[in-house]
Amino acid sequence: MIITIVRFAGATTESVAEATEIFAESAARYLEVPGLLGKAYLRSEDGSVGAVYWWTNRADAEARFNPGWFDGVTEKYGTAPTVEFCDAPIIVDNIARTIRTEPPMVFGGQGSL
Repeated sequence: MIITIVRFAGATTESVAEATEIFAESAARYLEVPGLLGKAYLRSEDGSVGAVYWWTNRADAEARFNPGWFDGVTEKYGTAPTVEFCDAPIIVDNIARTIRTEPPMVFGGQGSL
């Protein structure tokens, strides 16, 4: 499994309400992204924004962060993002009450969305 951390240095929001409004514009697009198990939008105390993604595999994660994606989010936030890929060999899933060492079965197949 892969965790991807995306940050936008210099892109800030005035409030959680403003960040929520901005994030809501794109959230539905992530419901059926191949290999994506989850995404959490982030807003730090200083107002900066980003996201954390949970992927079944690196290939799907890398496919998402393509030049078109970079161009679109750079235009939206006014600054290019940094993207960090991290292996996640173990995930504690308190919702399912399990410790994961493999991606969960999702929508009819392991890691398929």
